[in-house]
Formats: sequence, structure tokens, C-alpha cells
Amino acid sequence: MHDQSQKGSLTRRRFLMVSAATAGLANVPMSLHAKPADFPPLDQYTPTYFTPEEWSFILAATARLIPSDGDGPGAIETRVPLFLDLQLAGDYGKAVDWYMEGPHDPSAAPQLGYQTPYNPAQLYREGIKAFDAWCVTEHGAVFAKLTTEQQDAALLALQDNKIGLEPELRDFFTLLLGNTKEGYFADPMYGGNQGMQAWSYIGFPGARASFKEWADQYNVRYPLGPVSISGERA
Repeated sequence: MHDQSQKGSLTRRRFLMVSAATAGLANVPMSLHAKPADFPPLDQYTPTYFTPEEWSFILAATARLIPSDGDGPGAIETRVPLFLDLQLAGDYGKAVDWYMEGPHDPSAAPQLGYQTPYNPAQLYREGIKAFDAWCVTEHGAVFAKLTTEQQDAALLALQDNKIGLEPELRDFFTLLLGNTKEGYFADPMYGGNQGMQAWSYIGFPGARASFKEWADQYNVRYPLGPVSISGERA
């Protein structure tokens, strides 16, 4: 997040180019597990993992992290919240293939890796609860009910570790932002990037079998559109 009141809004293109370059470098990469490609519209989806209160937070938070008011699709249009719910309800949320044995040292430098006994699903649950409680204290309402300006300010405070979360929850914002980017750029078979809108926006070809004839054509717009793993074409 950036302080818009002081620096002005970044263009969507600049944000997404940075996001695309860094999504794979998140401190805690998300494991993708295939799901059926036929998902309902977001407004008709019933969350598997999130409670109604948590779902309201996820819808609001992802909408501010990748907003809909720029020159490309936002997190809501690309169905990022659905992606997050499916992942947290599955093996990723349970940290099935992670080493989670202690000891844990939440005071250790972030470069030393994941330092909390909470798996990702638990970290989201506890992080949302603590963050909403802080929003009520500071702004008089839970995050989802704040104005967009208040939401941006609250997310900045969360990012800068200014809200007093317990050390075990320090990675909550990092996980939320990284997973939001992953849902935005994932193959649609995992629930996010609906209609490959994010890929189309940045000119990514997706899972095409061959792309070599375009690899050295710099500053030339790719004309064919992306293809998903399932063979869907945008």
C-alpha cells in the first residue's frame, strides 16, 4: 500500500507490473491445488472456509489491494476472494506439506522464514479478528464498514506493523497481499483470474505450448491472447 494522501495514486499499470514481477518472490509462497474450472459468480458463491464476517473483510480488503477503479480489472472482477477461500479450505490453509514443528521465534527476522505456530488458515482467522478489533477501536467500525479512505489508512497501518498485533500474527499482511496477487495472476482453474482478465491486461500468454517466436520481440503487443491450463482461451 502507498500513502495516497501524500504521494498520489499509483497507476494501475505500474502497480501490476511490480506485482507481476514480485508475486513469485513472496515470503510465503502459496501452493496451488487444482479445482474445477466451473465456478459460480462471486456474488453467488458461498464460502467454504471463511465465516460471513471474514468474507466481508476479504471482499473489502482485496478490493482495496487491487481496486476496480483503474484501467484494468480489480480483485473483485477477477474473483480473487473465491481463490483465497478455496486455498485456505484446502491443503495450503492446513499447511499440509509445510514443516510446522517448533520452536517458533516470532521475534526473528522475516528473512528467516515463517515463525508462527499458526497455519495459513489460522493466521487469516486470527489476523482478521485482531485487525477488525483494532479498526473498531480506531475508526468505530470493522474494516468492511469503513470508508475507502479509512480502509486504505488501516491497511497502511497494518502493513507498517502499527496496530499492535501479537508477534505470531506479524505475517498476516504479507500473506494477505501475496495471496491476493497470486489469486489475481493464477490460472483460472484455481478460482481466481476469472476469464484470464489479469493475463490479458499484462499481455501474458498463459499456458500456450510454444511462445518462442515472441520471446525476442520487444515492445510488440502479443496479439493472440492467453490460454489456460484447461485449454480455455480469452
